[in-house]
Amino acid sequence: MLKTQGVVHFTIPVKDLDRAETFYTEIMGMERLRRNRHMVFMRAGEDCFVLTYSENPVEPNAGDAHDIHHAFRVTAQDYDAAKAFLAQKGIQIFKEEDRRSGTFQGRSAYFHDPDRNVIEIIDLVRGPVAEGEA
Repeated sequence: MLKTQGVVHFTIPVKDLDRAETFYTEIMGMERLRRNRHMVFMRAGEDCFVLTYSENPVEPNAGDAHDIHHAFRVTAQDYDAAKAFLAQKGIQIFKEEDRRSGTFQGRSAYFHDPDRNVIEIIDLVRGPVAEGEA
């Protein structure tokens, strides 16, 4: 068995790198690390991800389904301000939860990036919880 140490980065597929970079820096507040002709390397706190141009259609979920999504932590103090900021920018939150049980617990809001990738922001109060614990 492999013994991995954690996640170095994950990839979010996009159709327009400029549009995606603007969204993730100006709306999500993330830092651009570097860019090449088909990828933008980003940092969110201590974690990294890559916006990658996809030649294939970007359709991770039908409608407002959110099974395939990317979740980012926000502080309890920033959660309500983040929701207000998204509304001010015309970004619709299509689902909210206040999970009190399960693997990841806390208030969360789901919305789409410009390519309809689902983004979750979560005021994480407990996680991860193993099955049977909560």
